[in-house]
Amino acid sequence: MENVLVINGHEYYNHSKGHLNGTLFNNIVELLSAHYEVKTTVLQEGFDKGEEQKKVIWADYVIYQTPIYNYSVPALFKKYIDQTHEHGVYFRGNTEEYGIGGGLLSGKRYMFSTTWNAPSKAFNDRNAFFEGRNVDDILFHLHLSHKYAGMEGMKTFACFDVKKNPDINFYLDALEKHLSQYFHI
Repeated sequence: MENVLVINGHEYYNHSKGHLNGTLFNNIVELLSAHYEVKTTVLQEGFDKGEEQKKVIWADYVIYQTPIYNYSVPALFKKYIDQTHEHGVYFRGNTEEYGIGGGLLSGKRYMFSTTWNAPSKAFNDRNAFFEGRNVDDILFHLHLSHKYAGMEGMKTFACFDVKKNPDINFYLDALEKHLSQYFHI
């Protein structure tokens, strides 16, 4: 049986209480638990760096459920990455080509499942706010952190317009379809 670590990267604010991210996180865990060994982390509840590193090393897949705040992950999620992505644990240095070949997590895959206040039409259009960029272009820095560790990315899942026009049932259906591209559901 393959191992999946699911991380809820939400950070609580009065204007962002995390109900949608919690719903999506719980849905991922429920969908995968029948066919995979699943462990979870909810960053808002606190985390131990060493335990998290052990979970990532144990996992074949890491799925991050996270809101996007100011075009990146919440500060608490960024702190998690900064603390857990450690030299000698996730990567080694002194490779011939910077960032290539030093990852210690080769063979592991990761996925971002994200929620955005931005509408979908703001992406992939040179005349719109993101100037033709897609979700993964905006999250490129996060993909680089995982590439440096030797991990392979799966396509990012995204829910759009989550505050002004939320459609929970649509998001849950789309998430299940997205996950079924990579996992037995």
